[in-house]
Amino acid sequence: MSFSDLKRKSNASFEFLQKELEKSSTNSSADERFWKPELDASGNGFAVIRFLPQPEGESLPWAKLYSHAFQGPGGWFIENSLTTKGEQDPVSVYNNKLWNSGTESDKEIARKQKRKLSYYSNIYVVRDPKNPENEGKVFLYRYGKKIFDKIMASMKPEFQDETPVNPFDFWEGADFKLKIKTVAGFWNYDSSEFAAPAALSGDDEVLENIYKSEHSLEAFTAPSEFKTYEALEERLNLVLGLSAAPQRPSVDDEEYEPQPVAQSPFRERMSAPAAPASGGFNDSDITPKATDDDDALSYFARLAEED
Repeated sequence: MSFSDLKRKSNASFEFLQKELEKSSTNSSADERFWKPELDASGNGFAVIRFLPQPEGESLPWAKLYSHAFQGPGGWFIENSLTTKGEQDPVSVYNNKLWNSGTESDKEIARKQKRKLSYYSNIYVVRDPKNPENEGKVFLYRYGKKIFDKIMASMKPEFQDETPVNPFDFWEGADFKLKIKTVAGFWNYDSSEFAAPAALSGDDEVLENIYKSEHSLEAFTAPSEFKTYEALEERLNLVLGLSAAPQRPSVDDEEYEPQPVAQSPFRERMSAPAAPASGGFNDSDITPKATDDDDALSYFARLAEED
């Protein structure tokens, strides 16, 4: 912009800055890489998205992360859980102690402090009625076990007359019709479903541009995203006002999920099915155990090994 343009547009520039300031002050923590659906006045939401393949050089089209978020007398404990990496976590140790005490009050505390499971994937927004400017763009999408179960069900259908579909495939995948209802104050995804399989685009150049726009998923589980056991333990003691740390068990005391390490090329087909994940209170910290989506993880790893 020239100096004369700067002078001529000074008022317009100031108005623009005011609007940007207002946006940043009302949503200062927003990460523009992420897409999130919005509800209408009736409490319902609808959008069509496409789950994308794993980014270049990475193993899987999703990242799986356990975290904790709860409040105690000493403040909030908001941290990623080491159980994501198959390691012991001080909150898990403390929750096990509470659960094994046998008292209902201790069990209730453990439930409130249980870990939260989140998945992250790259998506392409096909339709977004509330925010149409998002259509045709690549975002990160954070979702939970309910949607992940639908993904796994599409890869390994329950009935023999259903054809397995890899929803992450550019050419043979399927759009995901996200349908949200508000039930008892919570978002319900039961009506969400995959459309019939179809290519996202018939133009490989378009698909490659989408592919190159993807964000790293392995960054969510990089070592830098986790504090040490000792640092987490210190924070936990401060938040809960604990005078002594719970005894740390041996590795054999708990069962964790393996971490696959593999890579896949751009046009790799992913047609083999994967088992759906298990549910129930075992998803909490009380009894960490391997879930059935390990089959899906090992499947993607095998694909890379065959390449």
